[in-house]
Amino acid sequence: MPTVSVSVSQLDHSASHAVARGHALTMDRPEAKGGQNKGPMGGEAMLMGLGGCFMSNLLAAAVARNVALSAAKVEIEGDLAEAPPRYTAIRMRVSAGCEPADQMQKLVTIAERGCIVANTLRGAVDLTVECIG
Repeated sequence: MPTVSVSVSQLDHSASHAVARGHALTMDRPEAKGGQNKGPMGGEAMLMGLGGCFMSNLLAAAVARNVALSAAKVEIEGDLAEAPPRYTAIRMRVSAGCEPADQMQKLVTIAERGCIVANTLRGAVDLTVECIG
């Protein structure tokens, strides 16, 4: 079974630098939480990852079916619980110009079923945390 690997390294007192396949993302806390606002927080990056995963599948589904999409957009909101901090609900709103228009819902369904992040969030994850340093 394939494995996906990323690395996250400390930049300074609040920021970190994530790398996946040579692509980088800086994450940080907002100033109100003791950070420097150098990038999204990890929880925001997770929602961004959900949107990116979904969008990738949506665009691929359209190309595979010769459906023209334009101005595709996914807006995501996550409701937070206080303790323990976590998302209790996540909502995605998808919009796009679609030709033919009657294919849009089918593409959204295909993208949702093919999205690794959406499938993971819908189920349970075996999470392991190991301190090696």
